[in-house]
Amino acid sequence: SPDGELLAALGRRGQPGDAPDQFDRPTDVAFEPSGDFFVSDGYGNACVHKYSPDGKLLKTWGEPGTDPGQFSTPHDVCCDTDGWVYVADRENHRVQVFDGNGRFETQWHDLHRPRGMYMPPGKCPICYVGEIGPYYEFNRGAPNLGPRVSILSNDGKLLARITSTPAHGTGPGQFISPHGMAVDSRGDLYVAE
Repeated sequence: SPDGELLAALGRRGQPGDAPDQFDRPTDVAFEPSGDFFVSDGYGNACVHKYSPDGKLLKTWGEPGTDPGQFSTPHDVCCDTDGWVYVADRENHRVQVFDGNGRFETQWHDLHRPRGMYMPPGKCPICYVGEIGPYYEFNRGAPNLGPRVSILSNDGKLLARITSTPAHGTGPGQFISPHGMAVDSRGDLYVAE
């Protein structure tokens, strides 16, 4: 509640698994306009769960793999007002787009380990995607691998990138691992690392 009272909990504490009522280190939650919500169950499981506003499981989709509808660490999920569901498929270096029932629609490539996403409300929103860049030290100096924030149209067209040279760092305007993002009423972007 707004006062911090726990209203409901999904899953069973301390019991990770792959059953529909269990999570294995879930990574994000997003609401669609109807009030239904989605949970990316990304580390131990490779799926997305859809729930009704009262917490009833409606659908689960995904499995480990690289084909459309399969995931390798689905790390973030967001929805737009048209009911599309966007999933940051981190280790497959893509964002997959589904309808509200989990039917694969398309995928966006040319992203490097997308981890966090934000879509402002409204019709045809843009999507901010945090890319964490190379995991291994020897790749960190490689050009065009991030870490960075990419700004895409809701059909996956790259509009801009926020990055620096060198890209990886703790200085002003540099990133290590952009996770969470939000945009205020003035259009300023906030990035949590």
